[in-house]
Amino acid sequence: MARPSHEQAGILRKLLTQDMCHAMPCCGDALSARLIEQAGFPFTFMSGFAVSANRLGLPDTGLISYGEMSGQGRDICAALTIPILGDGDTGYGNPVNVKRTIHGYRQAGFAAVMIEDQLAPKRCGHTEGKEVVSRGEATARIQAACDARDEGTDILILARTDARATKGLNEALARAKEFSEIGADILFIEAPQTVEEMQIICAEVPGIHMANVIPGGRTPVLSRAQLFEIGYRIAAYPVALLTAAIAGMQDALHSVKSDDIETAHPFAFDELTDLLGFSEYQGEADRYKSE
Repeated sequence: MARPSHEQAGILRKLLTQDMCHAMPCCGDALSARLIEQAGFPFTFMSGFAVSANRLGLPDTGLISYGEMSGQGRDICAALTIPILGDGDTGYGNPVNVKRTIHGYRQAGFAAVMIEDQLAPKRCGHTEGKEVVSRGEATARIQAACDARDEGTDILILARTDARATKGLNEALARAKEFSEIGADILFIEAPQTVEEMQIICAEVPGIHMANVIPGGRTPVLSRAQLFEIGYRIAAYPVALLTAAIAGMQDALHSVKSDDIETAHPFAFDELTDLLGFSEYQGEADRYKSE
């Protein structure tokens, strides 16, 4: 059974004090989230990219709504006992909307929410066409998020800037420094393009930093040991499970089309039912059987 979100926030804070770079595979639905927990990872992140793909079959280009994201998040949080960070996109409007997003995500069960400075409609940080709002508007969003947290919503604020791609590294650094001064718990400068830029980010901006690890993306792909040496505390893998799932489903469809049914089912049906919790359900149901 999932823990209350205020407990999850405290657990996440404690994890982030550890002297290491945590691996954080990202999920898009309750099943992928459960697999992450079963594999032993201490926390996960509900990726807007993955939710848009899983729920809508559409690209991460701002097409998914607050209601769809928070609803998906509620189902994911209910399925887990580990802390979950949630993608809050731009906050879905002005700073007042940002505060509503923070409160809503906390009620859904999230331990942290990411708010970014893209101009709506936002898009994946490693694709073309994104734009950012002014620095003033960006800081207002993070201020509103931190205010919502400080007004009694025990949740961590992950502040993201995409300014590196459109306004350069110096502007991204300036925004991240302001986010840190406002009180953001975690900082994320998206898509630095070299190892040197990653080193500058962690050296010049105080706080807990997150890196995205996407083979073929804009940022160098480094090991967690390398990321930790640079100064990162979280290594996010936003599309690792999504790409693996797509590849697996395509392989299975090819096997079915070829009438190779055994290959289309890589493990036995009883293994599948165990993974999904059928045995736990039956054990609980048996407790209430009448004579």
